[in-house]
Amino acid sequence: MALENFTSIPESISLPVTEKREGPTDDAPEPSTPAGIFNVSEELGHVVTTETAPPSKASSNNRAFQAKMAAREAQAEAYQQQKKAQGAGSEKGKFGWGRNKRKRQRYVEKNGRCNVQHGNMRETYRYLTDIFTTLVDLNWRCSLFVFVMAYAVTWLFFGAIWYLIAYCRGDLDHLEDETWTPCVDNVNGFISAFLFSIETETTIGYGYRVITDQCPVGTMLLLLQAILGSMVNAFMVGCMFVKISQPNKRAETLVFSRNAVISLRDDRLCLMFRVGDLRSSHIVGANMRAKLIKSKQTQEGEFIPLDQTDISLGFETGDDRLFLVSPLVISHEIDSRSAFWDMSQAQLEKEDFEIVVILEGMVEATGMTCQARSSYLAEEVLWGHRFSPMMSLAEGFFDVDYGAFHHTFEVDTPSCSARELSLAAARLDAHLYWSISSRLDEERWEGPNLLDPVEKQADSGSANGKEGVGPKFVVGGTPENQDQSGQGEQNGSVTTDQSESEA
Repeated sequence: MALENFTSIPESISLPVTEKREGPTDDAPEPSTPAGIFNVSEELGHVVTTETAPPSKASSNNRAFQAKMAAREAQAEAYQQQKKAQGAGSEKGKFGWGRNKRKRQRYVEKNGRCNVQHGNMRETYRYLTDIFTTLVDLNWRCSLFVFVMAYAVTWLFFGAIWYLIAYCRGDLDHLEDETWTPCVDNVNGFISAFLFSIETETTIGYGYRVITDQCPVGTMLLLLQAILGSMVNAFMVGCMFVKISQPNKRAETLVFSRNAVISLRDDRLCLMFRVGDLRSSHIVGANMRAKLIKSKQTQEGEFIPLDQTDISLGFETGDDRLFLVSPLVISHEIDSRSAFWDMSQAQLEKEDFEIVVILEGMVEATGMTCQARSSYLAEEVLWGHRFSPMMSLAEGFFDVDYGAFHHTFEVDTPSCSARELSLAAARLDAHLYWSISSRLDEERWEGPNLLDPVEKQADSGSANGKEGVGPKFVVGGTPENQDQSGQGEQNGSVTTDQSESEA
């Protein structure tokens, strides 16, 4: 019976199947048959159950899939956080694209090196027209290589010519012949000819190899090598001397403050930075200049990248000429002609510019002109700060503490722009002027100095019964019963009070 029942095909058989889903779902899990149990439909007449081992492969696949999904979610979270962090430090530029202020490319580095590279130059022959400056501008490795090769090539060139003369005259074939007079004594090969060339050009003159009077070609070659050797010596020694004594190394001891500051000086906003000289030998005729490097767009729509605007450091008053014996704080007064006239503290945090400062002067020891450069980005300008003092009076001299050279401290500074500060000061002055004038007018017309004597005289006249006889004080008019002298005195007093009020 059991076999006959099994021959019929059951309508449905439910088996444990684990489906691989792409992600977790929020739907409630449907009740499923426990793993390892086979359920056969009731048409068979009974239920057959068979216990089997749980499918380990399906569960391991599920765990691996969940691990992958968790890793992807963590990756997406990290990417979103990174994107938010980048968005916090960036802002929209003038034309809508994003820019990051913290990663702005400098035009001039802090050490003074100009961050500009020239490319696609097709007229390179112009460098050869000024070969001396080209050799001086080379780095030390290339300069030493050129220096060595200049002497080695000339020595080898003239050594080969001396050897060629000896070979053509047959001096090498008569080395043992004492009756033969060679062009140069004791030249028996290329090495000896090369050594004779070195002795000739450097004028060493050991006395072993000597040119004879039987070789006119050798005499002409000797003169030519002596002249060309002197020219090579002058040229290469001059290049090395100029390169060694270049004043750009003097700029290493001219230091600028790490930050620039903006604060009040004599009730005016000023941009300030500090400069100092570490050497005891001074810079003669030191001159200070500053440039604002900022891209702009003209009214016609032309975009000018890295436009240079001059920043006044006191050229009209001579404050830009420095006596740089001790560190100095260079100040730029922000007035109506300044590029920072409309810049407030909030706008400074959004601006994108660079301030290039240039110190020029003559080195006292060598008399050569020296130039030191540095720059400040917008984030390196501190609003509401001031430089700490670094000079103190010691016994017989002034002591400078360079440990406080870069140190600044906060001071009370308005966060508005210089224009707004100037307008506020003008409004305050106007208010004080009109308030003082109105008070003077009130004291003049209502004060006791003018009205009290008149009231006293009127009271005394009425007491004596002589009404209309006493003097009367009329503003802007003349009393009818006042004599000529009284009119002059009273008119004079009123005129004097009016002149005082107008003054």
